[in-house]
Amino acid sequence: MNKSAKLNGNIKSIALIPLFTAFIAVCSFITVPFTIPFTMQTFGVCLAVGLLGGAKGTAAVLLYIAVGAAGVPVFAGFKSGFGALASPTGGYIVGFIFIALIVWASEKISEKFYVRIIAMCVGMIVCYFFGTAWFCKLYSEKSFAEALMICVVPFILPDAAKISLCALIMKRVAPLIKKYL
Repeated sequence: MNKSAKLNGNIKSIALIPLFTAFIAVCSFITVPFTIPFTMQTFGVCLAVGLLGGAKGTAAVLLYIAVGAAGVPVFAGFKSGFGALASPTGGYIVGFIFIALIVWASEKISEKFYVRIIAMCVGMIVCYFFGTAWFCKLYSEKSFAEALMICVVPFILPDAAKISLCALIMKRVAPLIKKYL
């Protein structure tokens, strides 16, 4: 492969990062209001790392958070800025990084599809834990168990469905995206 073709392939590969950052943002706009809103953000995060791989998927998640922190309204409810990250739900947004990093780490263990899906589930649990601890820190009158009932239990089935949908899409789309990575 000559240098020009390799550079062109790298540019296409890197262009997918902001594309998936925008996809996560669009997913955040699909919202069902609740104490912690139901969104498709976690679906976007899982699909980004599932299709782009750990490094580029994590970059897409970090870019999404950076864009939101900089003031672009990409978080659920069209929120943005450091105030949104410092809010009771901000810990779940920061927790998206753990989902991405755990999926990335799983690639070092095995490239098998089921390992990546298990890593998404583990990442989701870590995101739940981190976000709930953050929620408790800001709402000190809530015990961790009470916060779990408010912030996690209602989301377990929807998030399992999102990971399942992500798995179906990954099976079909991953072979098409591989030529750009």
